[in-house]
Amino acid sequence: MPEQLAFPLDLGERGAGRSGGPSRFRAGSRVLTVTECFDTYWRFAAERQRIFHRRAEGMPPPWTNDPILAKHKFTSVYRAADRVSQYLIRDVIYSGPQDPQEVVFRVLLFKLFNRIETWELLTGRLGARPAWGNYDFAAYNRILNEAMSQGERIYSAAYIVPSPPFGEPRKHGNHLRLIEHAMATGLPQAVTAARDLRELYERLAALPSLGPFLAYQHAIDVGYAAIATADEDQFVVAGPGALDGISKCFADTGGLAPAEVIAWMRDTSHEHFVRLGVEFEDLWGRWPTLIDWQNVFCEVSKYTRLSHPHVPGTAGRTRIKQQFRQAGPAIDYRFPPKWRLPPGRTAPVRNQ
Repeated sequence: MPEQLAFPLDLGERGAGRSGGPSRFRAGSRVLTVTECFDTYWRFAAERQRIFHRRAEGMPPPWTNDPILAKHKFTSVYRAADRVSQYLIRDVIYSGPQDPQEVVFRVLLFKLFNRIETWELLTGRLGARPAWGNYDFAAYNRILNEAMSQGERIYSAAYIVPSPPFGEPRKHGNHLRLIEHAMATGLPQAVTAARDLRELYERLAALPSLGPFLAYQHAIDVGYAAIATADEDQFVVAGPGALDGISKCFADTGGLAPAEVIAWMRDTSHEHFVRLGVEFEDLWGRWPTLIDWQNVFCEVSKYTRLSHPHVPGTAGRTRIKQQFRQAGPAIDYRFPPKWRLPPGRTAPVRNQ
């Protein structure tokens, strides 16, 4: 990531956008031209984080006066705070043996399907937590085949996950073979040997069918574990939703690549909140990292379909499909111990 992105904010022309805010900013020698959605990005992030804290504190709804946020489902500003990531951290990574082989196996098995119900289906039918030590392709494949024959969904709709080319008749069989391939080719050892997030990402990107965005997402997931050394602020890969969000917030990025735009947003985030007079409540002392600011672009891509319907973006979508509903009991938010958050906010290690 170019070092020149960490330059102080330079306010430019004012009043050009409908929000009345500045229409141009400077990033080093580049001039960035923003749209009216740009200030919405920061206000959305602050309000969505306020909702997070109100829920975490056990306050009853309503948690916001924003009609779009109140009605529709948006993930948290912090990727690790969303429901599925919380389950991964609490009930998959830190609930079980911390041996690298077992941790990597659990993360891959959970994240390739990315669905809590699928993990719990396997756990219930196997009679124990899925483990590499007792893994059997036929047993896992049979459980998933039976679930599909009964009309159950086994994959999350959050990502499009291609089927790897391992010759099995169904995608889930090929994903089980992908896990076997990763384990046989030394992924657990590579995770512990990786010096940083990029090395971890490159090892995952070498696996068949993952592609850059999924490999990056899985690198972040593995990076939550104690066995991995991964700095979320090292680099970022923008997904399709983030690309659409960037296209809505910027009329011209001055030639910056999407990852560089996200880095600039991180580097200037404090100044933007001050400029707008908006308070951002961080995650108990942890400021958002590159993956989180990327995440906000994805969510603003959705939010602006209703708040700014005349700004089409690159995707051209006009509706938000998912409505908000309280999914089960309140989440007892826990995060990786290495983040050094206050007591009671880190995941306990149940190494049984």
